[in-house]
Order: sequence, then C-alpha cells, then structure tokens
Amino acid sequence: MKLVTLTAAGALFAGAAYAGGVAPAPVEPVPMAPAPIVMPTQDWTGGYAGLSLGYGRGDGSIDGEDLDFDADGDGDDDDDDDNIIDDIFGEADAEGVIGGAFAGYQHDFGRFVLGGELDLNAADISSEDDDDDAVDFDGLSIDSVHRLKLRAGYDAGNTLIYGVVGAAYAKAELADREYEGVGGVIGAGVDYKVTPNVVVGAEVLYHDFNDFDDTGLDADATSVQARVAYQF
Repeated sequence: MKLVTLTAAGALFAGAAYAGGVAPAPVEPVPMAPAPIVMPTQDWTGGYAGLSLGYGRGDGSIDGEDLDFDADGDGDDDDDDDNIIDDIFGEADAEGVIGGAFAGYQHDFGRFVLGGELDLNAADISSEDDDDDAVDFDGLSIDSVHRLKLRAGYDAGNTLIYGVVGAAYAKAELADREYEGVGGVIGAGVDYKVTPNVVVGAEVLYHDFNDFDDTGLDADATSVQARVAYQF
C-alpha cells in the first residue's frame, strides 16, 4: 500500500513540476546576409563601326628657309629671300566642320585594351583673310582628313579611356590648286557603353604636317569630334 502511495505521489509531483516548469527561451533566427551585388562586366573585345562629327581648327605658315627661291632676283637664295617669302605669305588660321565614318577592332585583356582604327573624314575647314600679308592664304581650305590610329586604353567597366597615336592624310586646296600631305596624329578619347553594343564617346586629336606636299607649308590642326558606334 505504501509503495502504491509513493508511486502515485511521485507521478503527481513529476506532473506538477512539468506543468509549472520554465519553458526554454526561443532561439532568435539568424539573419541571412544579403547576396553581394555583382556589377555586370563589359568586354570591349570585338569589331566596331560608327559615325563622328565635330570641329577642327588649324594654323599654317610658310617658312622661307624651306623654299629654294630667289625672291629678290640677285641670283642667290639667301636670308633676304627667306625674309621676303615670310613677309609675302604670312600665316593662316583655318576652322570649320569635320565629320565622317570610322571602323576598328580592339581586344580587351582585362584592364588593358589595345586596338586599331581607320577613320575617313570630309572637312570644311577654311582660312580667314589676313589683310596684313601681301599675299593672303585666303582660299585655303582643308577638304578631307583620314587617319590610321593605334588605340590603347583602360577598361573601367562601361567606360573606356584611351590614347591615340598614328598617321594622318589630308587634302587641301589653295589658289584653286589641290595639295596632299601626310603627317602624324596624337590624342585621347573616352567611350561609354549605353548598351552592350551601342557606344558613345568623344575624341580630341592633334595633327602635325611638315612641308605639306613639298610646298614649304607647315601646318598643325586640332579636332574635337563626338562619336557613336556599334560594337559587333
């Protein structure tokens, strides 16, 4: 009888203890770290083609030392002749519109991009009359400028910042005669990808022509052109 009573009491005590016991503290959920935002990368590798339009300005001068010409008629080409030629021709300033088409190919090595480009441009860059010169460059006009360029740049994602070096060919007209000359070109530009295939940008180039078409005319010009291209 005592055994039954103790067993019943133990069961009752155990039930009371379970019913009034302290429930375990709830475990707070561990917040999940947000997934890292992965910016889309742009690959500049491939061919491209586009159009450009801008403004060009140049300076030209004839140095009497570059010409073998007896200006004073004394039978010798000397310093006096050189000075006469300088006074006769003076200098020219030309400005106007330049625009055309371009195409190229480049390879993206990660952060470094290397490529080549050819552009063909029509121009309407004309000189202004200078009444201080005995024979003005009035009528001097640059009709076309074509360039073969090496491009090297930095891949900054959607933006490509690059430098340019190469050769330039220009055709000019002076006193109803046409002249052709080859010189050097150097400059810089920036491209931005609006979409993976559509690229907009701008380019500034400096051109240097020495003894243009063996005329003794030295000229330099700077062009600024906006560009839009499609990358294949």
